[in-house]
Amino acid sequence: KIISLFQDDIEKIVLEIEKEEKKRNTVVECIVPPPSRRANFSLTPHKDKEELILFGGEYFNGQKEYVYNDLFFYNIPRNQWLLLKAPGGPPPRCGHQAVALSANKGQLWVFGGEYSSPSQSQFYHYRDLWVYHFADKKWEKIITAGGPSARSGHRMVYIKKQLLVFGGFHDNLRNYKYFNDLYAFDLANYKWKRLEPKGTPPCPRSGCLMVALQDGRVLIHGGYSKTKLNKDSDQGTIHMDMFLLTPEKNDETGTKWKWVSVKHMGVGFSARCGMSVAVAPGNRAYTFGGVFDVEQEEDLAGEFFNELHHLDLDKIMWRNGESF
Repeated sequence: KIISLFQDDIEKIVLEIEKEEKKRNTVVECIVPPPSRRANFSLTPHKDKEELILFGGEYFNGQKEYVYNDLFFYNIPRNQWLLLKAPGGPPPRCGHQAVALSANKGQLWVFGGEYSSPSQSQFYHYRDLWVYHFADKKWEKIITAGGPSARSGHRMVYIKKQLLVFGGFHDNLRNYKYFNDLYAFDLANYKWKRLEPKGTPPCPRSGCLMVALQDGRVLIHGGYSKTKLNKDSDQGTIHMDMFLLTPEKNDETGTKWKWVSVKHMGVGFSARCGMSVAVAPGNRAYTFGGVFDVEQEEDLAGEFFNELHHLDLDKIMWRNGESF
Protein backbone atom coordinates (compact mmCIF):
# COMPACT_ATOMS: atom_id res chain seq x y z
CA LYS A 1 0.00 0.00 0.00
CA ILE A 2 2.85 2.38 0.81
CA ILE A 3 4.44 1.82 -2.60
CA SER A 4 1.04 2.32 -4.21
CA LEU A 5 0.69 5.64 -2.41
CA PHE A 6 4.17 6.65 -3.55
CA GLN A 7 3.21 5.80 -7.12
CA ASP A 8 0.06 7.90 -6.79
CA ASP A 9 2.14 10.77 -5.44
CA ILE A 10 4.62 10.77 -8.29
CA GLU A 11 1.86 10.49 -10.88
CA LYS A 12 0.27 13.60 -9.37
CA ILE A 13 3.60 15.43 -9.54
CA VAL A 14 4.00 14.56 -13.22
CA LEU A 15 0.43 15.69 -14.00
CA GLU A 16 1.00 18.99 -12.19
CA ILE A 17 4.17 19.63 -14.16
CA GLU A 18 2.33 18.94 -17.41
CA LYS A 19 -0.43 21.35 -16.39
CA GLU A 20 2.14 24.06 -15.70
CA GLU A 21 3.74 23.49 -19.11
CA LYS A 22 0.35 24.00 -20.77
CA LYS A 23 0.10 27.47 -19.22
CA ARG A 24 3.09 28.73 -21.21
CA ASN A 25 1.81 30.60 -24.26
CA THR A 26 4.94 32.32 -25.52
CA VAL A 27 8.19 31.08 -27.03
CA VAL A 28 11.40 32.08 -25.26
CA GLU A 29 14.75 31.62 -27.03
CA CYS A 30 18.17 32.58 -25.73
CA ILE A 31 21.82 31.83 -26.42
CA VAL A 32 23.22 29.98 -23.41
CA PRO A 33 26.37 28.22 -22.18
CA PRO A 34 26.51 24.45 -22.77
CA PRO A 35 23.79 22.46 -20.94
CA SER A 36 24.40 21.41 -17.35
CA ARG A 37 25.92 17.98 -16.78
CA ARG A 38 23.44 15.16 -17.32
CA ALA A 39 22.97 11.58 -18.53
CA ASN A 40 20.33 9.63 -20.43
CA PHE A 41 19.24 12.60 -22.55
CA SER A 42 18.51 12.39 -26.28
CA LEU A 43 20.85 14.07 -28.78
CA THR A 44 19.32 14.03 -32.25
CA PRO A 45 20.73 15.34 -35.55
CA HIS A 46 18.48 17.86 -37.30
CA LYS A 47 17.50 16.52 -40.72
CA ASP A 48 17.83 19.82 -42.60
CA LYS A 49 20.35 21.91 -40.64
CA GLU A 50 23.81 21.51 -39.17
CA GLU A 51 22.29 21.25 -35.70
CA LEU A 52 21.94 18.78 -32.87
CA ILE A 53 18.82 18.74 -30.69
CA LEU A 54 19.21 17.89 -27.01
CA PHE A 55 16.17 17.08 -24.88
CA GLY A 56 15.78 16.03 -21.25
CA GLY A 57 18.16 13.94 -19.18
CA GLU A 58 19.00 13.45 -15.51
CA TYR A 59 21.72 14.33 -13.01
CA PHE A 60 22.37 12.88 -9.54
CA ASN A 61 24.79 14.84 -7.36
CA GLY A 62 25.09 12.14 -4.70
CA GLN A 63 22.20 13.47 -2.66
CA LYS A 64 19.51 14.70 -5.02
CA GLU A 65 18.19 13.61 -8.42
CA TYR A 66 17.38 16.23 -11.06
CA VAL A 67 15.34 15.36 -14.16
CA TYR A 68 15.03 17.84 -17.04
CA ASN A 69 12.66 18.74 -19.85
CA ASP A 70 14.65 21.54 -21.43
CA LEU A 71 15.16 21.70 -25.20
CA PHE A 72 18.50 22.84 -26.65
CA PHE A 73 19.65 23.37 -30.22
CA TYR A 74 23.40 23.15 -30.87
CA ASN A 75 24.56 25.04 -33.97
CA ILE A 76 27.60 23.07 -35.13
CA PRO A 77 29.29 25.69 -37.39
CA ARG A 78 28.89 28.42 -34.76
CA ASN A 79 29.64 26.19 -31.76
CA GLN A 80 26.60 27.80 -30.13
CA TRP A 81 23.84 26.53 -27.84
CA LEU A 82 20.28 27.87 -27.96
CA LEU A 83 17.75 27.12 -25.21
CA LEU A 84 14.16 27.14 -26.44
CA LYS A 85 11.13 27.15 -24.14
CA ALA A 86 8.00 26.40 -26.16
CA PRO A 87 4.33 26.10 -25.16
CA GLY A 88 2.92 22.80 -23.95
CA GLY A 89 6.10 20.79 -23.51
CA PRO A 90 6.46 17.26 -22.10
CA PRO A 91 7.17 16.79 -18.38
CA PRO A 92 10.80 16.04 -17.37
CA ARG A 93 12.22 12.69 -18.40
CA CYS A 94 15.30 10.62 -19.09
CA GLY A 95 15.84 7.29 -20.83
CA HIS A 96 13.42 8.31 -23.59
CA GLN A 97 13.92 8.22 -27.36
CA ALA A 98 13.75 11.00 -29.94
CA VAL A 99 13.71 11.03 -33.75
CA ALA A 100 13.90 14.10 -36.02
CA LEU A 101 12.10 14.23 -39.38
CA SER A 102 11.96 16.61 -42.34
CA ALA A 103 8.21 16.07 -42.78
CA ASN A 104 5.75 18.91 -42.15
CA LYS A 105 8.50 21.56 -42.06
CA GLY A 106 10.47 19.56 -39.51
CA GLN A 107 9.51 17.61 -36.40
CA LEU A 108 11.06 16.04 -33.30
CA TRP A 109 9.19 12.97 -32.05
CA VAL A 110 9.68 11.85 -28.42
CA PHE A 111 8.38 8.65 -26.83
CA GLY A 112 8.48 7.25 -23.29
CA GLY A 113 11.20 7.57 -20.69
CA GLU A 114 11.11 7.89 -16.93
CA TYR A 115 10.91 10.43 -14.12
CA SER A 116 12.42 10.05 -10.66
CA SER A 117 11.64 11.84 -7.41
CA PRO A 118 14.54 13.92 -6.00
CA SER A 119 15.25 11.20 -3.41
CA GLN A 120 15.14 8.44 -6.06
CA SER A 121 12.56 6.65 -3.89
CA GLN A 122 9.87 6.82 -6.59
CA PHE A 123 10.00 6.19 -10.33
CA TYR A 124 7.42 6.90 -13.00
CA HIS A 125 7.63 5.46 -16.51
CA TYR A 126 5.97 7.24 -19.42
CA ARG A 127 4.09 5.78 -22.38
CA ASP A 128 3.26 9.14 -23.97
CA LEU A 129 4.13 10.34 -27.47
CA TRP A 130 5.01 13.97 -28.23
CA VAL A 131 5.99 15.93 -31.32
CA TYR A 132 7.76 19.28 -31.46
CA HIS A 133 6.98 21.29 -34.59
CA PHE A 134 10.03 23.27 -35.73
CA ALA A 135 8.11 25.77 -37.86
CA ASP A 136 5.46 26.60 -35.25
CA LYS A 137 7.85 26.25 -32.29
CA LYS A 138 5.33 24.36 -30.22
CA TRP A 139 4.82 20.93 -28.68
CA GLU A 140 1.88 18.64 -29.33
CA LYS A 141 0.88 15.61 -27.27
CA ILE A 142 -0.42 12.80 -29.47
CA ILE A 143 -3.42 11.08 -27.89
CA THR A 144 -3.97 7.68 -29.47
CA ALA A 145 -4.59 4.16 -28.16
CA GLY A 146 -2.79 0.87 -28.71
CA GLY A 147 0.80 1.99 -28.16
CA PRO A 148 3.62 0.40 -26.16
CA SER A 149 3.30 0.08 -22.39
CA ALA A 150 5.16 2.53 -20.14
CA ARG A 151 8.93 2.07 -20.40
CA SER A 152 12.38 3.56 -20.65
CA GLY A 153 15.63 2.30 -22.15
CA HIS A 154 13.80 1.36 -25.35
CA ARG A 155 14.94 2.26 -28.87
CA MET A 156 13.12 4.06 -31.70
CA VAL A 157 13.93 4.63 -35.39
CA TYR A 158 12.17 6.08 -38.42
CA ILE A 159 11.65 3.80 -41.42
CA LYS A 160 8.95 3.29 -44.07
CA LYS A 161 7.05 6.43 -42.96
CA GLN A 162 6.63 5.11 -39.44
CA LEU A 163 8.32 5.09 -36.05
CA LEU A 164 9.44 1.66 -34.83
CA VAL A 165 9.78 1.17 -31.06
CA PHE A 166 11.60 -1.88 -29.68
CA GLY A 167 12.40 -3.18 -26.20
CA GLY A 168 13.02 -1.26 -22.99
CA PHE A 169 12.12 -1.95 -19.37
CA HIS A 170 9.73 -0.99 -16.59
CA ASP A 171 10.70 -0.93 -12.90
CA ASN A 172 8.37 0.23 -10.11
CA LEU A 173 10.61 -0.89 -7.20
CA ARG A 174 8.33 -3.88 -6.50
CA ASN A 175 9.09 -5.75 -9.70
CA TYR A 176 10.61 -5.16 -13.10
CA LYS A 177 10.10 -6.32 -16.64
CA TYR A 178 12.19 -6.18 -19.80
CA PHE A 179 10.55 -6.06 -23.22
CA ASN A 180 11.22 -7.40 -26.71
CA ASP A 181 7.96 -6.27 -28.29
CA LEU A 182 7.86 -4.20 -31.47
CA TYR A 183 5.44 -1.38 -32.25
CA ALA A 184 4.94 0.82 -35.29
CA PHE A 185 3.45 4.32 -35.23
CA ASP A 186 2.05 5.25 -38.64
CA LEU A 187 2.89 8.89 -39.32
CA ALA A 188 0.15 9.15 -41.94
CA ASN A 189 -2.83 8.14 -39.80
CA TYR A 190 -1.34 8.62 -36.31
CA LYS A 191 -2.12 5.06 -35.22
CA TRP A 192 -0.10 2.51 -33.26
CA LYS A 193 0.13 -1.14 -34.27
CA ARG A 194 1.87 -3.97 -32.47
CA LEU A 195 3.91 -5.92 -35.00
CA GLU A 196 4.37 -9.68 -34.87
CA PRO A 197 7.41 -10.46 -37.04
CA LYS A 198 8.12 -14.02 -38.11
CA GLY A 199 11.22 -15.78 -36.82
CA THR A 200 12.84 -15.83 -33.38
CA PRO A 201 13.09 -12.34 -31.85
CA PRO A 202 15.88 -10.99 -29.66
CA CYS A 203 15.31 -11.79 -26.00
CA PRO A 204 13.92 -8.92 -23.88
CA ARG A 205 16.42 -6.09 -23.36
CA SER A 206 17.04 -2.39 -22.95
CA GLY A 207 19.96 -0.17 -23.94
CA CYS A 208 20.62 -1.89 -27.28
CA LEU A 209 21.69 -0.38 -30.60
CA MET A 210 18.93 0.07 -33.17
CA VAL A 211 19.83 1.37 -36.63
CA ALA A 212 17.62 1.83 -39.69
CA LEU A 213 19.55 0.69 -42.77
CA GLN A 214 19.36 2.24 -46.23
CA ASP A 215 17.92 -0.94 -47.73
CA GLY A 216 14.86 -0.90 -45.46
CA ARG A 217 16.10 -3.34 -42.83
CA VAL A 218 16.64 -2.55 -39.13
CA LEU A 219 19.67 -3.71 -37.15
CA ILE A 220 19.53 -4.58 -33.44
CA HIS A 221 22.73 -5.20 -31.46
CA GLY A 222 23.40 -5.95 -27.81
CA GLY A 223 21.63 -4.50 -24.81
CA TYR A 224 21.04 -5.35 -21.17
CA SER A 225 18.49 -7.35 -19.19
CA LYS A 226 18.04 -8.56 -15.66
CA THR A 227 16.52 -11.77 -14.32
CA LYS A 228 15.56 -12.84 -10.81
CA LEU A 229 17.70 -15.63 -9.36
CA ASN A 230 15.67 -15.92 -6.16
CA LYS A 231 13.57 -13.79 -3.85
CA ASP A 232 16.44 -11.52 -2.86
CA SER A 233 18.86 -11.47 -5.77
CA ASP A 234 18.98 -10.64 -9.47
CA GLN A 235 21.47 -11.23 -12.23
CA GLY A 236 22.22 -8.81 -15.04
CA THR A 237 23.15 -9.95 -18.54
CA ILE A 238 24.89 -7.93 -21.24
CA HIS A 239 23.93 -9.15 -24.69
CA MET A 240 26.34 -9.07 -27.63
CA ASP A 241 24.14 -10.74 -30.25
CA MET A 242 22.87 -9.12 -33.44
CA PHE A 243 19.62 -9.31 -35.38
CA LEU A 244 18.22 -7.91 -38.60
CA LEU A 245 14.57 -7.00 -38.83
CA THR A 246 13.82 -7.63 -42.49
CA PRO A 247 10.69 -6.47 -44.34
CA GLU A 248 8.81 -9.16 -46.22
CA LYS A 249 9.00 -8.95 -50.00
CA ASN A 250 6.17 -7.15 -51.76
CA ASP A 251 4.79 -5.78 -48.48
CA GLU A 252 3.82 -2.15 -48.95
CA THR A 253 2.11 -1.75 -45.58
CA GLY A 254 5.34 -1.66 -43.54
CA THR A 255 3.81 -4.10 -41.04
CA LYS A 256 5.19 -7.48 -42.16
CA TRP A 257 8.70 -8.26 -40.95
CA LYS A 258 10.96 -11.17 -40.08
CA TRP A 259 13.63 -11.50 -37.39
CA VAL A 260 16.94 -12.95 -38.59
CA SER A 261 19.86 -13.65 -36.26
CA VAL A 262 23.13 -12.62 -37.89
CA LYS A 263 26.77 -13.27 -37.14
CA HIS A 264 28.73 -10.06 -36.98
CA MET A 265 32.34 -10.18 -38.10
CA GLY A 266 35.44 -8.07 -37.85
CA VAL A 267 37.20 -6.44 -34.91
CA GLY A 268 35.92 -7.77 -31.60
CA PHE A 269 35.46 -5.79 -28.39
CA SER A 270 34.51 -6.58 -24.82
CA ALA A 271 30.91 -6.87 -23.62
CA ARG A 272 29.13 -3.58 -22.94
CA CYS A 273 25.75 -1.91 -23.24
CA GLY A 274 24.43 1.63 -23.53
CA MET A 275 26.71 2.62 -26.40
CA SER A 276 25.75 5.69 -28.39
CA VAL A 277 25.45 5.31 -32.16
CA ALA A 278 25.54 7.69 -35.12
CA VAL A 279 24.90 6.76 -38.74
CA ALA A 280 27.26 8.34 -41.28
CA PRO A 281 27.30 8.63 -45.08
CA GLY A 282 28.54 5.56 -46.92
CA ASN A 283 26.26 3.22 -44.93
CA ARG A 284 28.45 3.31 -41.86
CA ALA A 285 27.63 3.57 -38.18
CA TYR A 286 29.92 4.70 -35.37
CA THR A 287 29.49 3.63 -31.77
CA PHE A 288 31.09 5.19 -28.72
CA GLY A 289 31.43 4.32 -25.07
CA GLY A 290 29.24 1.94 -23.13
CA VAL A 291 29.37 0.32 -19.71
CA PHE A 292 29.97 -3.14 -18.25
CA ASP A 293 28.49 -3.71 -14.80
CA VAL A 294 30.38 -5.91 -12.35
CA GLU A 295 27.76 -7.26 -9.95
CA GLN A 296 28.36 -8.76 -6.53
CA GLU A 297 25.81 -9.62 -3.84
CA GLU A 298 25.32 -6.14 -2.39
CA ASP A 299 27.52 -4.13 -4.69
CA LEU A 300 27.47 -2.88 -8.26
CA ALA A 301 30.46 -1.34 -10.01
CA GLY A 302 30.53 -0.15 -13.60
CA GLU A 303 33.45 -0.16 -16.01
CA PHE A 304 32.98 2.61 -18.57
CA PHE A 305 34.54 2.79 -22.03
CA ASN A 306 35.66 5.60 -24.32
CA GLU A 307 36.35 3.57 -27.45
CA LEU A 308 35.11 4.43 -30.93
CA HIS A 309 34.00 1.55 -33.16
CA HIS A 310 32.97 1.57 -36.80
CA LEU A 311 30.26 -0.77 -38.11
CA ASP A 312 30.19 -1.38 -41.85
CA LEU A 313 26.44 -1.66 -42.47
CA ASP A 314 26.87 -3.23 -45.92
CA LYS A 315 28.97 -6.15 -44.67
CA ILE A 316 27.75 -6.16 -41.04
CA MET A 317 31.39 -6.01 -40.00
CA TRP A 318 33.03 -4.20 -37.09
CA ARG A 319 36.16 -2.17 -37.82
CA ASN A 320 38.48 -0.02 -35.76
CA GLY A 321 37.05 3.42 -35.13
CA GLU A 322 39.97 5.01 -36.93
CA SER A 323 39.13 3.31 -40.24
CA PHE A 324 37.05 6.09 -41.75
